[in-house]
Amino acid sequence: MSAELRVRIETLAFGGSGVGRIDGKVCFVPYACPGDELLVRAVSEKRSFLTARIEEIVTPSPYRIAPPCPLFGSCGGCSWQHIDYPRQLEAKRLILAEAMWRGARVPADLVAETVASPVAFGYRSRVQFKLHNTADGLHIGFFRHGSHFVEDVPQGCPIALGVVNEALHSVRTVLATFPEPAAIPQINIDCAEQGAVGIVNYIGRDAAGAASFFHRHMQALKPLTGLYLQTGRKSTLARVWGDDRLVYTLPAGSGACALGFRPGGFSQVNGLQNRALLEGIRTLAGFRGQERVLDLYCGNGNFSLPLAGEVGAVTGIEEYGDSIAAARDNCHCNGVTNAEFIAADAAGGVRRLVADGRRFDVIILDPPRSGAAETVGELHHFAPERIIYISCDPSTLARDCGVLAGKGYRVRTSVPVDMFPQTYHVESITLLQRD
Repeated sequence: MSAELRVRIETLAFGGSGVGRIDGKVCFVPYACPGDELLVRAVSEKRSFLTARIEEIVTPSPYRIAPPCPLFGSCGGCSWQHIDYPRQLEAKRLILAEAMWRGARVPADLVAETVASPVAFGYRSRVQFKLHNTADGLHIGFFRHGSHFVEDVPQGCPIALGVVNEALHSVRTVLATFPEPAAIPQINIDCAEQGAVGIVNYIGRDAAGAASFFHRHMQALKPLTGLYLQTGRKSTLARVWGDDRLVYTLPAGSGACALGFRPGGFSQVNGLQNRALLEGIRTLAGFRGQERVLDLYCGNGNFSLPLAGEVGAVTGIEEYGDSIAAARDNCHCNGVTNAEFIAADAAGGVRRLVADGRRFDVIILDPPRSGAAETVGELHHFAPERIIYISCDPSTLARDCGVLAGKGYRVRTSVPVDMFPQTYHVESITLLQRD
């Protein structure tokens, strides 16, 4: 076994680990905090770095705090509950700045301060719970870090909305009498301002019987307002009872835009920070009233529909058919008449619009974690004045900004937004303009 090593933690890395140096070699230490003096033991070593575990906290950092969750350190969800919130915000700014410099040579002074979440706990509106039936009873919770062992969370999850934890308690009580506990590996709880829906993943042989069971327990499953059964891919999602549309509101001009999405569809997990993203887009876009806006990976129209009254026209592209259906429903419900939504993958939709000779003044894109590599190289064909890129992964954002730089678009500012407090994940809004 390797000897104990001493290290001082200097900063935090994307992935959550603290970072220090031992004999000039970078050392990553999970659950460390900047300012910690630690005794660690190496668990793996490469040519340029090593990974170590904490053996002893010799001198704790002034930024180190007691994590409120009893499962912190074993549950694979949160990674930074032991670090005070202002330091988390600064770490996310530094992570984004480093990624943007490495991937696109964007100077650090173009990366703004992180927009803090109004609440650091009790914010998450969509949670995926894992289930495992044991000799001691049914465990409902999250995978232990680095494994498929389910850590039970009888007290609920501290980063989840209160209604999620209330629903989890009801689900736990009902499942105590379910005849096939091993046939349910996962339950999702999705919430909005109006509605909370449970999605039960069922792998047994009697889906009709399972649906009948949950229908009989409808009242006991409150505060859920609906329940769905999924027996395979997302296309197998079937309503058992209740809501088929979850609704939240976003500011739109002098009023509000009510936006619905279908159970199982994408929605931002932090509603307050979703508003912050929208306001950031408004500020960076500087709309004057006549702009033609292209919204790529548009989902249910989350950004483009609240902005529709401030621009000339909106075109949205989204691959997932249910999200496009929701966007069109949202157009109708909000009386929006200057928006069109196209069901297509982003790259195919862009090629089609380019072939049609379309032009757009502003492009908004909010791609998945993998980024928009197949799309960004074509955006210059639309001759936009501004491109606003919402990202949940600094490295793919930087890669794509590098591609856009080669097409004549430079980063003017990048604003980290803390969508996921207590974790290393960082959302951001980046403005690019033509040279």
